[in-house]
Amino acid sequence: MTSSHLAPLLEIARDLTASLAAADRYQRLLESVRRLIPFDAACVLRLDGDELVPLAAVGLAPEAVVKRYARGEHPRLDAILSARGPLRFAADTRLPDPFDGMLAGEHRQSGTVHACLGCPLLDGERIVGALTADALDPHAFYGVDLELLATFAALAGAAMRTTSLIEALETTAAQRELVARDLQRSASQAAGEQILGASAAVKALLDELAVVAASDLTVLITGETGVGKELVARHVHDQSLRRRQPLIQVNCAALPEAVAASELFGHVVGAFTGATRDRAGKFEIANGGTLFLDEIGDLPLPLQPVLLRALQQGEIQRLGSDRVHRVDVRVIAATNRDLRAAVADGRFRADLFHRLSVFPVHVPPLRERREDIPLLAAHFAEAARRRLGVPHVRIAEAAHAALRAADWPGNVRELENVVSRGVLRAARERRDPVLVEIGHLDLGPGASPVPLAETAASRAAAAPALSLAARVEGFKRAQIQEALDRHRGSWAAAARELGLHRSNLHSLAKRLGLR
Repeated sequence: MTSSHLAPLLEIARDLTASLAAADRYQRLLESVRRLIPFDAACVLRLDGDELVPLAAVGLAPEAVVKRYARGEHPRLDAILSARGPLRFAADTRLPDPFDGMLAGEHRQSGTVHACLGCPLLDGERIVGALTADALDPHAFYGVDLELLATFAALAGAAMRTTSLIEALETTAAQRELVARDLQRSASQAAGEQILGASAAVKALLDELAVVAASDLTVLITGETGVGKELVARHVHDQSLRRRQPLIQVNCAALPEAVAASELFGHVVGAFTGATRDRAGKFEIANGGTLFLDEIGDLPLPLQPVLLRALQQGEIQRLGSDRVHRVDVRVIAATNRDLRAAVADGRFRADLFHRLSVFPVHVPPLRERREDIPLLAAHFAEAARRRLGVPHVRIAEAAHAALRAADWPGNVRELENVVSRGVLRAARERRDPVLVEIGHLDLGPGASPVPLAETAASRAAAAPALSLAARVEGFKRAQIQEALDRHRGSWAAAARELGLHRSNLHSLAKRLGLR
């Protein structure tokens, strides 16, 4: 073996331990092949099931590199994979060459390939891919040392294994980074949350959740706006076998149709204008854990069959890619809509509805569990006390009675906001303990709440501990909640009244703790 033969082999050996991106590693591998074999085109392909997927190519047109090559449709590639070593095809072989007419540049119109050489790439005894080399000269490969090429192929197989391990680690790291971002965004909302109440309705709900949590069944949570469907979804995940894995949430109502597919399933570079890098979707990020699809009733109709396939087969495809990703995800969905009526009206697919509602769970409205209102109100008052930094908060008996008697069209979320605003208004009086009375609660015509504008103005002098930003956020929070209450929980109607796009309103409400 000459020094000219050793040099490319040494380069591959060094690349095995070098810190290289996958694309660079494969491209350098082909450059090393060029020093051994006088080809016009060459390609490294990875075996994916029964298909070969190009990883890097030299001398091939772009359309050749983006294709997937099924073994059953390309007998020459199948022969290479079935060979025990390098395989040189005779110039007059009747087996069609998969790259005929797909050479790049000046060779594109030069007719069919006349010389072909291939070699399976192995990781131990397992076939992991193939190397192909093509030339227009029928005699181009007559002088190639096949034993030397076999040595090269062994190193190339090891290089592919190294690259695959690096890619797997990079994918895992990227997934964990995305998971960390999602969990960080929701950590403040999820901290210390639990389903509170001792009513018969709550006990029945908790019994239902105990049954389904230990399984891997898909759960459909229904209930009016503000009843705590997200809290129920978190409870199911926390009690499941997946509790050590991520719970990733997607608000389907806040997804514009144009980006909904990318958000759920991801995309590759060039899939659409502005897709400048590959991006994993929520299904991939949630792999191994739970995906919570909130407001599933608002999912765009064209996206519903794609979601159905993901649920039935556990397979997804990023936009712009023909590669199938398998995912292991438990799906929990929630809606305040009547999906049966939506199915009847043609606004929701019947097959998707039945696939989602394997185990339906209904969360009762607050008016059906009024005995839980004092406990919930005390909990929300304590949370408001901690935020404001005041020492003690107490709700007067008359205020408790008024809270129990109220209609609560916005359910638990409305109760939380009314109590939080009441504590904020009572705190300006600088009493210890802070006493929340009927006059501090905006419960409708029968109550006597302190006007919001007056409260905002007087707090500047009476409660200097509150920053300007906190006062502005309190005002925004109150305006959004009042708009929701007027429209009986309709986010779309509230957004129109406030002059906001619905997705922007959802984002603002989430930041302010209203969702």
